[in-house]
Amino acid sequence: MKIKAAVLEAMGAAYPYTVSRPLRIDEVDLSPPGADEVLIKVAAAGLCHSDLSVINGDRPRPMPMALGHEAAGVVVELGAGVSDLRIGDHVVVVFVPSCGHCAPCAEGRPALCEPGAAANGAGTLLSGGRRLTRSGERLNHHLGCSVFAEYATVSRRSVVRIDANVPLDEAALFGCAVLTGVGAVVNTAQVRVGASVAVVGLGGVGLAALIGAQAAGARQIIAVDLSDAKLDQALALGATHTVNASRDDAVEQIRALSSGGVEFAFEFAGAIRALDLAYRITRRGGMTVTAGLPPASALWPLPAVSLVAEERTLKGSYIGTCVPARDIPHYIDLYMQGRLPVNKLLTGHLTLDDINHGFDLLHEGKAIRQVVVFE
Repeated sequence: MKIKAAVLEAMGAAYPYTVSRPLRIDEVDLSPPGADEVLIKVAAAGLCHSDLSVINGDRPRPMPMALGHEAAGVVVELGAGVSDLRIGDHVVVVFVPSCGHCAPCAEGRPALCEPGAAANGAGTLLSGGRRLTRSGERLNHHLGCSVFAEYATVSRRSVVRIDANVPLDEAALFGCAVLTGVGAVVNTAQVRVGASVAVVGLGGVGLAALIGAQAAGARQIIAVDLSDAKLDQALALGATHTVNASRDDAVEQIRALSSGGVEFAFEFAGAIRALDLAYRITRRGGMTVTAGLPPASALWPLPAVSLVAEERTLKGSYIGTCVPARDIPHYIDLYMQGRLPVNKLLTGHLTLDDINHGFDLLHEGKAIRQVVVFE
């Protein structure tokens, strides 16, 4: 079938993107689903820093690529062997498909699925196939999703069925921002009631972590960012304190607010300076969790002795250490109860033609989570 999709021809385009237009809206051919695949009509797709890091070249991917990895939509066709979904089901797209058979999957860690990671790196679906072409040229899939498009053919292992009462523009955020941010708090760190928490980097994922910490019962939530506007938004979402990271005494201020450091510090900025700050504001015996994705060449001089002498824990968190089929429905239940106000993260709706402008806003820190909506 013929569809419109946002295609990235090459990484490293000059900013502003409204001028360089790295994403081209093209008519492309989408093949029907193969075995264990589904075709979805995309309703909404979120703009995320992970997309931006492919556009600017920080996260190299095979080109050309149809971009987009955070979305919700409706199932319109089932491939052979798909028996647990029905046409008309509402689904959230997940950007790491899980095979269910490799060692991480068998251990209950589908976010680390080995065939899923290999397929994502190669620009294919979990099957190893590609379902997108343009004038006979194969297009690569972004993280098995490619959802900046009217329709998407994806692996059955890349979608989770959800309650049809959830607005699909809000549901889209559960596939990346909410899984990553809330999951880092409740799965990776297992924040307990009464804990002290700091969140460094207040994009969509960081603010999702903040509302996750509030839902988990943290008594103190210190929001840290370079933007005063984002700090104000953090207060509205439940932060107890805010600190602008540009202050020369930011570390000292946070340690004073938390009586020597927080028990759990989360870093979502994807920058070494942010990770260093998060580590320095963590108390003795505390845990620093990083879910930011800096360029692969970025190195951090860890003060190694502190890991032993202060019994520190430093953990990475990918997709919030989530089991998507379990966690997405749970998080949506919390949202429907008003305990996880994900809708407050939405800062704008765009058409597909406006997508380059949307990435300018994201790059400038003027948007938290924008979604491209399709009729």
